[in-house]
Amino acid sequence: MKFRLAGFAVSFAFVLLAILASAQSLTPEQKLAKDVLKELVEINTTTDTIGTERAAQAVVARLRAAGFSEDDARVMGADAKHSNVFIRLRGRSAEKPIVMIAHLDVVPARREDWSFDPFTLTEDGGYYYARGVRDDKAGDASIIVSMLRWKKEGLAPGRDIIALLSSDEETNGTAIQWLIQNAPGVKGADFALNADAGGGEVRGGKRAVFDLQASEKIYADYEFTVRDRGGHSSQPRPADNPIYRLAGPLAKLAAYQFPINLNDVTRGYFQRLGALEGGDIGRDMQSVASARPSPEAVARLSATPQYNSQMRTTCVATEIDGGHAPNALPQMAKVNVNCRILPNDKPAEIQRTLESIFSPSGAELRVATAPKNSPASPLRPDVVKAVEELVAKQFPGAIVVPEMSAGATDGLFLRNAGVPVYGVLGLFQDPSDSRSHGRDERIPVDSYFDAVEFWHELVPMLAK
Repeated sequence: MKFRLAGFAVSFAFVLLAILASAQSLTPEQKLAKDVLKELVEINTTTDTIGTERAAQAVVARLRAAGFSEDDARVMGADAKHSNVFIRLRGRSAEKPIVMIAHLDVVPARREDWSFDPFTLTEDGGYYYARGVRDDKAGDASIIVSMLRWKKEGLAPGRDIIALLSSDEETNGTAIQWLIQNAPGVKGADFALNADAGGGEVRGGKRAVFDLQASEKIYADYEFTVRDRGGHSSQPRPADNPIYRLAGPLAKLAAYQFPINLNDVTRGYFQRLGALEGGDIGRDMQSVASARPSPEAVARLSATPQYNSQMRTTCVATEIDGGHAPNALPQMAKVNVNCRILPNDKPAEIQRTLESIFSPSGAELRVATAPKNSPASPLRPDVVKAVEELVAKQFPGAIVVPEMSAGATDGLFLRNAGVPVYGVLGLFQDPSDSRSHGRDERIPVDSYFDAVEFWHELVPMLAK
């Protein structure tokens, strides 16, 4: 028994020494970055249930303690549940400000689904694990840490630097719309940097691609419902059965592909990525980016969801509901079709295509989520130049590639308000290891610290 206790004491001592050594190896800037991230992820900000009030108050308290005034670090929002953070570092002139955006809310996570407690920052094998650690609290922390360091360093930018940390990006985006109308300086901003988009791709163990997000797809949901009088299941009427009537259109939808329609962002994406990839895939990318794409190249790239989503609008059945009893003919069958529409496609034409696919079923259409225009941001030379210079310095060998997000962010609403938006998270990961919204969400520790440094250097370059 004494031996076992002694062995336990030795093991515990080694663990304690390893923890202390790890903590001591962090620079003061890295320790601050870890502390801020830990505080954020360990405050549950699940969408539509808990809200962001606690997190917003904690962020503002930290900023006030660092010397930000009540006007320049405050909680704002239409109500307490939707608490947003407004931060401003005042500049030397009245030139249009730069805005930085990220979001505090996260999607739900259940402890029984995870290997770790999703609301405790866990470091394991060179990764930080927690719900929201990637989407989007690493982005929040990058902005907060930068603001704290700039304040401490006495940075006097040429113009105001404004940060907005929103509360409902994962649901309907009402918070960023409220902030655009109510937060000082946002409407007239020169441009915005988005910490919820862009980033870096690790290929073959190397940091190879830095994605500069300048566009996003348009989100829309279309609900198709077929109805019938129903009846007893012992006397089927296949031609009238709502479930069968939806089956044909669903099979057609599964096989349907919208035409490819590249824009400046996606054309640049395939051109630059094709040069990096080389080989058959690289040649296919170069062909797709050309004025006359090869149908064979298009077909091959379409087999990869990541590339397919960059080339065309996609629509997919995501939910289905039908029938009311196991021994009765269905009186109703309903399917939701989720579309991610290219910003250069016309949503009305996409809707007409879907209507033509479902028309043989006699389905009623309800637009469950109306498409909202999402114009691409111009690839501004000043932004591109600053990003390329800093990437070359901090991530030598990586190339900057313009990107269109297949998903949607708060950047949509700023773009519609006339403010160009650029996603520059700067966090490098293997694209195949994306775990946002999923089980055991994680980010590489070293990549997180590098992303914080990227933000700390990039914004002052653009705010001169």
